[in-house]
Amino acid sequence: MTVRKIETERLIIRPINIDDAYDVFEWASDPIVNKFMPYPLHDNIHQAEEWISSLGHKNEFVFVLKSSGKVIGGGSMSYAEKYKAYELGYNLKRLYWGMGYATEASKAMIQWAYKNLGAHDFFARHANENHASRNVIIKCGFQFENYGKLEKYDGSEIFEASCYRLHIE
Repeated sequence: MTVRKIETERLIIRPINIDDAYDVFEWASDPIVNKFMPYPLHDNIHQAEEWISSLGHKNEFVFVLKSSGKVIGGGSMSYAEKYKAYELGYNLKRLYWGMGYATEASKAMIQWAYKNLGAHDFFARHANENHASRNVIIKCGFQFENYGKLEKYDGSEIFEASCYRLHIE
């Protein structure tokens, strides 16, 4: 059985569960956090509950501060057939931006996937206007591959994006 709990210096990264719905709603309902994310802006907590319930056993995690037990964000590490690689995703409550948490969690999820899933190839992308996300991807060791698009799930917006790859032997 694959271990799905990850610890870093400041975080516990664990599988998301329905009890996390309020925390998810806090960032999923923030239009500034949502600006470049593919999911729709959440209007109520039930949307967060429905999303969490739909996940099944995907590698979707929440980031929990060790110091307080507070959920501050979430991430994913799922195989994307389209890219023949594990795609990295992450999201944080705005209050915790700029503190290195996204990079810390992302590096840990990459190492977890390498050790537990046998992953060697990783993919990440960001809207070109999202400079903070670019910084996280670069700090994780990804190399620019090409330009592409990032589209909201409902097709309401399409962003010019940069795409990156990481290979670990």
